[in-house]
Amino acid sequence: MQEPFTPAELKARIGREVRLEGWVHDVRALGGISFVILRNSRGVVQLAVPKKSVTPELYATVSGLHQEDVISCLGEVKESRAARMGFEVVPSSIVVIAKAASPLPLDPRGVTAASLDTRLGWRSLELRRPETAAVFNIENALVQGFEEYLQGAGFIRAFTPSIIGGVSEGGSEVFKIDFYGKEAYLRQDPQLHRQLTIAGGFDRIYDLGTNWRAEVSHTPRHLSEHRTIAPEVGFIADERDTMRLEEEMIVHGVEKAIKRCPDQFALLKQEPVLPKTPFPEVSFPEVYGTIEKLGRKLPRGQDIDDPSLRALAAEVKRETGSDFFFLNRFPSAVKPFYVMRVDAEPEYARSVDLVYRGVELSSGGQREHRHDKIVSQIKERGYSAEALEWFTEPFRYGVPPHGGFSFGIERFTAYLLGIENIKEAALFPRDPERLQP
Repeated sequence: MQEPFTPAELKARIGREVRLEGWVHDVRALGGISFVILRNSRGVVQLAVPKKSVTPELYATVSGLHQEDVISCLGEVKESRAARMGFEVVPSSIVVIAKAASPLPLDPRGVTAASLDTRLGWRSLELRRPETAAVFNIENALVQGFEEYLQGAGFIRAFTPSIIGGVSEGGSEVFKIDFYGKEAYLRQDPQLHRQLTIAGGFDRIYDLGTNWRAEVSHTPRHLSEHRTIAPEVGFIADERDTMRLEEEMIVHGVEKAIKRCPDQFALLKQEPVLPKTPFPEVSFPEVYGTIEKLGRKLPRGQDIDDPSLRALAAEVKRETGSDFFFLNRFPSAVKPFYVMRVDAEPEYARSVDLVYRGVELSSGGQREHRHDKIVSQIKERGYSAEALEWFTEPFRYGVPPHGGFSFGIERFTAYLLGIENIKEAALFPRDPERLQP
């Protein structure tokens, strides 16, 4: 098994023989010469097959090639001023490994337009499009950068359960499953188990995995199944420690992607820049006055709605030039029981959302670590304190101040790349209508 060459690596091998394997992206016959555009996971390369310079058998093989056939080619890398990349490969042999059926249900070249529904229905063919593959190469680099930063800062990766026995944020948006005859749920967020891991003495952890939300939503920014990276850190001073952690993680991830994926960004016509830190912060209750000045009414004590959030994001961008900002100190009444309230102003919580280009990327902040406060807030919400003892009891035995956030990977990738629908940043997206492929 040979690792595929990148176009840059091939250009450095001019005059040498190479073996290339991949898919036939396109075939063009021009007089006495045929060109095969070969595509694999590292890019595309042009094969030049002059009829007069190759065997009749080889030319017949090339003449019988069709789009998306899988081939193996042995040939010499030759300099060519006419080729777009400055070189081409002249094959001495081509072996057809697998034939593609014709006609194709989807054109991976993108020459023939297809609807989003068709492209998602034939996802494996859609993933062969270089532009689509670029999205996931960039997404991979972002996550690698996030993990590098966290690991370098002393965090360890923790694998928290995806199956839970109780609901922490209300039951209307969870998927129920049969767990050996008992009712269980797919997690909305690995929140409570991250906190229990901090209670277990691991003061810097992060979870990287899948979450589910059974909200019947058809907006271009929602998925029924999505991935997050979710750090949790102990011994914090307040929620602003989690904000500093998050912005540094993002900067490191974007920097990694810029360095590793310049060709992919160029293919998608995107020119990302490193965000400047610290990100601006906007807090309640000042938010209400700002929103009113922008011509919208938001009653005091109410959560911010999407149109108001977009208006606020546009104002922050106008004033600071930043696409990012933290929205802090939400009304405590709209937040879960485990969020710490501001002791001096219990009407507000140490709860933080990160907003990017008008869309929420993460939710987090400081958690309540005091046992009596947690139990009180559970009862205030009308939940059963006994049913949640599996979570609350460890807090009787000494838990430090802690906090964190859950950051949406697909959502950030999509908005960073100017993609309008988050489904295009999920490998095999799940929504209320889509369960296959």
